[in-house]
Amino acid sequence: MAMYFNTNIFLLAFFAITVILSSSNNVVGQDCQNDVQGLISQCASYVKKDGPKIKPSPQCCDVIKKADIPCVCKRMTAEIEKTIDMEKVVFVAKTCGKPLAPGSKCGAFNVPPAAYIG
Repeated sequence: MAMYFNTNIFLLAFFAITVILSSSNNVVGQDCQNDVQGLISQCASYVKKDGPKIKPSPQCCDVIKKADIPCVCKRMTAEIEKTIDMEKVVFVAKTCGKPLAPGSKCGAFNVPPAAYIG
């Protein structure tokens, strides 16, 4: 169960970071645990390493649109990045209408030029 929770947290955090980079560079609060939980519960299956890119659900997109992405991105670790596919994170954020800014960073991931996203 701990491995499942850690994988979900990592996926959520990464996805949230992506949204933050695309939405703004505002200073954010320290507590984004609810955002992380929402991202894990609604979006983890769309950014996991295994499997093809899948269009995210409306529920996932709703969470992404409301999440404090800068906070989530600040919490992104190398361990989390090992469990999710960052290209899928970029894809999901773009699909939900909150694309990450090309050239920005989320955790250690550099968002590629727009031509390569998607």
